[in-house]
Amino acid sequence: MKLKIPVLVIFLLIMSSCHVGRFFIYNFAGVNDYKIFPQITVHNDPSNVFRFIQSDQSIIIDTMHISGDVSEKNMTVGEYHKQTKTTGLLIIRNDSILYENYFGKSENQIYTSFSVSKSFVGALVGIALDEGKILSDDDPMTNYIDYWNGDSEKKRITIEHLLDMKSGIVYDENYYNPFGDIGKFYYGRHLERYLKKMDTSHEPGKDFEYASVNTLLLSLILEKATGVPTAVYLEEKLWKPLGMEYNATVNYDRKKGVFKAFTGLNATLKDYAKFGRLYLHWGMWNGKQIISKKWIERVRNRRASIQGKMAYTDQWWIVGQGDFCAIGFLGQYIYVHPAKNLIIVRTGEKSEKWPLLLQKLANSNIL
Repeated sequence: MKLKIPVLVIFLLIMSSCHVGRFFIYNFAGVNDYKIFPQITVHNDPSNVFRFIQSDQSIIIDTMHISGDVSEKNMTVGEYHKQTKTTGLLIIRNDSILYENYFGKSENQIYTSFSVSKSFVGALVGIALDEGKILSDDDPMTNYIDYWNGDSEKKRITIEHLLDMKSGIVYDENYYNPFGDIGKFYYGRHLERYLKKMDTSHEPGKDFEYASVNTLLLSLILEKATGVPTAVYLEEKLWKPLGMEYNATVNYDRKKGVFKAFTGLNATLKDYAKFGRLYLHWGMWNGKQIISKKWIERVRNRRASIQGKMAYTDQWWIVGQGDFCAIGFLGQYIYVHPAKNLIIVRTGEKSEKWPLLLQKLANSNIL
């Protein structure tokens, strides 16, 4: 017994130095994971804070019954919150808060975004294009990242291919496999080293394959093109101009390392909602064009080609015929329904069929 304990300690120390070890030590990815990674602060501007107003027509949705296509059991939205461990839900129409529930937490609670972070990176690419820092989304990624200058296949991958998840890069997005790529990129401490070993499987631009590596590459392109870290560009171009109410944080693979752009933004629900509001208003923020309308149109004018299916463009999911959504693992959402000037932000620990429920809520008579 005395011998077993030191062996176990040594084993855990060795395991903790690699991504597989951290996968087992921290167990499955969770909503509080952002606390375990190195992070820096994205500052707001306290002198320029935008606040949504409280509506005098607040709605009650918790007693609303949901149909069988959302849940196998007949239950209310309130019961569905418990089943899917919702941690926050915010519904805003015409800048007025109709529903606000933090389930025992405060409104300044930080929530990790997981892949909602991708949509922010997509917006920053649009801003860099507007400013001429990225010349064209048709530019090969190797114009900005020199890992693969001698690789003819990777030279064919453009920024647009990365934005639309059509790069053809081989990447295992299996969240349950500790030995897969996403486990390595999520828990690993040497992201650039991993990138240099990436390969392609097919012609870029041909097939949609959701892969977080695409967003990481976009962030590195942004840093090369703008000359500043992506977190700094986020602060300068979005966080301060949009009047975010609170500071955010972003996670890195290690101290002075690489921004985990595909998962690493952590903020409050109301500040996530402001990002949705920017796209709702065609890139305009209180009289100032933050992102060109032309860039926003790429998302707003896209439609899902098959009924009941979602499309993907510029790091956003397209829902149905006009709605669009930033989606993160375990059920983090910024859902925008332009027909009603509606923004819904949901955070939680289980996803299940929340996209369908958000779509139903947006189209219901209640909202």
